[in-house]
Amino acid sequence: MNLRVGQGFDIHPFSDDPKRKLVLGGMHVEGRGLAGHSDGDVICHAVADALLGASGLGDIGTLFPDTDPSLAGADSLGLLARVMEKLCREWRPVNVDCTVIAETPRLASYMQAMEKALAETVGAPVSVKAKRGEGLGALGRKEGIACIAVALIEEK
Repeated sequence: MNLRVGQGFDIHPFSDDPKRKLVLGGMHVEGRGLAGHSDGDVICHAVADALLGASGLGDIGTLFPDTDPSLAGADSLGLLARVMEKLCREWRPVNVDCTVIAETPRLASYMQAMEKALAETVGAPVSVKAKRGEGLGALGRKEGIACIAVALIEEK
């Protein structure tokens, strides 16, 4: 059995646009939206990079560059689905684990729905955990949200 591990990371600052919606793990979450070319979903971006890294298929910025006007405001769960189409030609996801770092908003009531949406898109179990920055650095000062993800895949 050929197994590979990949890691992903993404971070976005909060947007100054009061109309920008917060999207995390494919879910609309109550709170201030994140700045970004797409919908700014740091969880989907980190998961995509973890899977792409494990498979050796590049990274999300190369596949979906922020210079592409057609991707402005793109649904990141849809981008993750496109990553899965590419990855599943030769690989099968085993699982993905994510840690979101955010002082605000509180995510406990959203995590089960995020895990379900992500698992349906990835085709394997996805766990989402939330941690706080405890007041340290930009994340602790409530300037944005970050996510770290680890993915395990196996060759078909």
